[in-house]
Amino acid sequence: MKAIRHTGVIREYDLHARPVRIGYGFVIAACVLVTVFALFPILWVCLAGFKDLKEFLSSTSILPSVFDFGIFARTWDQLGIAKNYLNSLISVTGSVVCALIFNGLLGYGLGILKPKGSGVVRKLIMVSLLMPTTISIVPLFMNIQHLRLGNSFVPLWLSYGANAMYVILFTQFFESLPRSIIEASRIDGCDQLQVFFRIVLPLSRPICAVIAIFAVNAAWSDFLLPYLVLRGGERQTVMVRLFVFSTEQTVNADTMMRAVVFSMIPPIILFFIFQKQLTENTVSVGIKG
Repeated sequence: MKAIRHTGVIREYDLHARPVRIGYGFVIAACVLVTVFALFPILWVCLAGFKDLKEFLSSTSILPSVFDFGIFARTWDQLGIAKNYLNSLISVTGSVVCALIFNGLLGYGLGILKPKGSGVVRKLIMVSLLMPTTISIVPLFMNIQHLRLGNSFVPLWLSYGANAMYVILFTQFFESLPRSIIEASRIDGCDQLQVFFRIVLPLSRPICAVIAIFAVNAAWSDFLLPYLVLRGGERQTVMVRLFVFSTEQTVNADTMMRAVVFSMIPPIILFFIFQKQLTENTVSVGIKG
């Protein structure tokens, strides 16, 4: 039997038409151009990290004269960034757990349980998307101080675990789940929490993966809240350490470039590993089956 080919908007026999081929060529060219513009800053920073200060200031070529990886090792030792990597890992791990559990529970209530007043809550969540995140920094910081949670990772976990967009994604996905499975689990004697953790959450691995990636990126790249909360040097995340490092008088531009490369590595690796799952599930999350 001949295998069925999966086709998109443009099918194979559409390419026999000259106007379609020309349009398709323009689309490919535009995609290549956008990709070059998106990747060029990252490539430039990585290549600039191989240059010493003299070459960095005088050379106009994007390529370094020598690819010396030892210079990155020396910058790693100078930064002492291993401890900061561990702090960022702690912050990211707790943030992902809170993002999945807390937002998932609220999405479960709005998408499956739908108690009285859930429509109002859902509208309030949508309205909160219109508010800039920065306006909540002052009251959030004051509450952290009143609760005596300063210099702790707990406020970071809880703040990253409360996200209106994650709630909306969870709600839309939960609404597409088959009600028969949920009802069968209730007949078998599961309470609401058991239904969520044993039935709904395992069925929601695609959207959980998407939200986990978003949470990792947000927790890793955030600077302001960790800078305000984690006052001590022992708990500084990578982004906070980069800021402190940049204020030191002994730091050169080439050294700072290598420090920036260290901060970019984990998100880039994570994206390349899960890029297919991320793009596919982000597109299909709002489609109800």
